Amino acid sequence: MKKLFFILLFLGLCINTEAQDQPKVGDVLEINEPYAQKFNHVYFPKANILIKRGKVANYNSVYGNAVVVSEIKTKDDGTTYVILKKKDGSKFFGYLSEVKANYKASLEAGELSVSK
Repeated sequence: MKKLFFILLFLGLCINTEAQDQPKVGDVLEINEPYAQKFNHVYFPKANILIKRGKVANYNSVYGNAVVVSEIKTKDDGTTYVILKKKDGSKFFGYLSEVKANYKASLEAGELSVSK
């Protein structure tokens, strides 16, 4: 009987943990500095696009920014993408109001983190 109780308890905890991996509109995330030289899962414009628009081609201005999930898109293969807007309402690099990110991959890579 004890084994059955612990198995059910473990399964309940696993299901609860899996449910927390899904984003919701209004979730607040923070953009972190990537481990690589560029962002791989948060889709910011490339450096040459920033230079063409007259901006400085570095991403230091986005590190530590709080962003809000404004929209969630799920593809047929199960990949979840989120549309992010800055929490303070300003624009990324002075011209982008929103960016797209692969939710699960960016959290695992450390490019995004969940703010509490």
